[in-house]
Amino acid sequence: MQLGELRVSYGQSYLAQDRRSARSSMAVCHPRDSQLAIKGVAGIIADSTWRNALAKQAGETCVRGFMADYFATPDNWDTKTSANKVLSALNSWLYAQSRSVSNGSYISSLSTLIIKGRQGHLFHMGDTLVYRLRGAEFQQLNREHTTYMGGYRYPSRALGMDPSVDIDYLNFKVKQGDIFLFTTQAVKGTLMPSDFVQLIREFPEDLNQACDVILKKAMEKASKRGYSSYNFCFQLMRVDQVTHEANDNLGVAYSNLPVPEELQAGDELDGYRVEEVLSRSATSRIYRVYDPQTARSLVLKAPSPQLALKKEFIAHFIMQQWVADRVSSPYVAKVVDLSRPRTQLYYLMEFIQGRTLDTWLRENPDADLKVRLDLIEQLTKAVRAMHRREVIHQHLTPQNILVDPQGVIKLVDFAACGVAGMKDLPPLLTLARRVGLTPYSAPEYRLGRDPGERADQFSIAALAFEILTGQRPYEGQLENLNSKVDFSRLEYVPAFQLESSLPVWMDAALRKALQPNPELRYRRLSEFIYDLKKPNPEYLTDQETSGGSDQLLAFWKGLAGLLLLLLLLSLFY
Repeated sequence: MQLGELRVSYGQSYLAQDRRSARSSMAVCHPRDSQLAIKGVAGIIADSTWRNALAKQAGETCVRGFMADYFATPDNWDTKTSANKVLSALNSWLYAQSRSVSNGSYISSLSTLIIKGRQGHLFHMGDTLVYRLRGAEFQQLNREHTTYMGGYRYPSRALGMDPSVDIDYLNFKVKQGDIFLFTTQAVKGTLMPSDFVQLIREFPEDLNQACDVILKKAMEKASKRGYSSYNFCFQLMRVDQVTHEANDNLGVAYSNLPVPEELQAGDELDGYRVEEVLSRSATSRIYRVYDPQTARSLVLKAPSPQLALKKEFIAHFIMQQWVADRVSSPYVAKVVDLSRPRTQLYYLMEFIQGRTLDTWLRENPDADLKVRLDLIEQLTKAVRAMHRREVIHQHLTPQNILVDPQGVIKLVDFAACGVAGMKDLPPLLTLARRVGLTPYSAPEYRLGRDPGERADQFSIAALAFEILTGQRPYEGQLENLNSKVDFSRLEYVPAFQLESSLPVWMDAALRKALQPNPELRYRRLSEFIYDLKKPNPEYLTDQETSGGSDQLLAFWKGLAGLLLLLLLLSLFY
């Protein structure tokens, strides 16, 4: 730790009847270097209701979800904005999960304290408890949201309880020596404030031991009063050093960093040596750089110098890192955070040794069908991982997909990625059009309709069509269509006519995913890849009755001719 940086110590102690019955969860995240200045230190506690069969999953999901998403929010968001957006998104996800299960729920109380600079930010909903010990003063900082039903006490407000959540927020200055205690409603009625103060003061150097002693005393008091002592939970955070006044503005510095000038091979930026210029576009610069500290090659992406004064573009560039960081998949390139101070605006990604998909297709014209289907399945998995995080890619092209020497694909470009309904990002349609439409873009982009996950499905199917046949679907037709009438005249050439080795049922899956009307495509990407790998009798029957298969028609004609010949022979003899 450097002099003047925020420094926090913490300790924890927890008792549950058994691991499966645990309903509380807690954590502290103390990042380093630039992340410490930008995001601060976060402590959190979550507690579900005792009669909930999914209490353990609810509490752990809240803690892990908040910690993962808060520290991945864009660096130009302030603490309140970041936490509120993460909690709102987490609430929506928990509420949806609760509605899909019949036994239990994902409802949980939650309190989180973020200490950034010399400020404390407390976010709370439910009946978890947060206290502050400052000198001899022991004060409860949050208000419990509880109600009584059938003689039992329940939270009246919590994550996952309603489609939207009202989050209590408290902002205050922190001082060196401040100690914060996180605990659960189950502890109420055991220890008095004076007991907490005395026990914390007895072990100033070991907060874990202090929590253990508090737990032991609370169990003794609970036993004497006939309370259950299961699911007692204690967490202490102590501010050992506050941020120096001169460092108060470090947390907002990233959004104000200058855009790098044009870099050439051999140039250095914050210790990263440029090895190769990979791309120069109207909106960005992409370089392969070498990091001597880790002895590895990375990809450095920066905004185009021409956009330095356009705040909307800079804000979107910063958001790209956050959007990419939300997704965890072996088929999506990872953002690399080396937690070092940056002097200019850029972000880093892993470097993939591989070829673009279009190059791979040119170099492997006779690749086995199983290999081609495997590439399509990997691409589908990559996009499904994005959709699970509510991210729409919008710019799937062969140039944005790398294939490594082992045949593993990686999505590497996020310039058009967005999250539907997020006010801080431009609308999805705007993002897609800004980057530019392609022959793989779904028709809704050209019709000015709001795109969704099925727009990515169209792009995947268009890429799959090209991987399997070597040609694009609707070749030369999409680019000049601007109305519903135009799209109704699209002529679909079946894949098996372009590649005779492809079965009819495989084309049926492609045809459905490539429907101009998104409502007629698959509901889920998993259904598309399933039908692409195995015959779907429903679509096969449709294909046969529609007369769209020349191969089937020839087969039935041949069979009818053979039967006629046999009939004539039987009559003759």
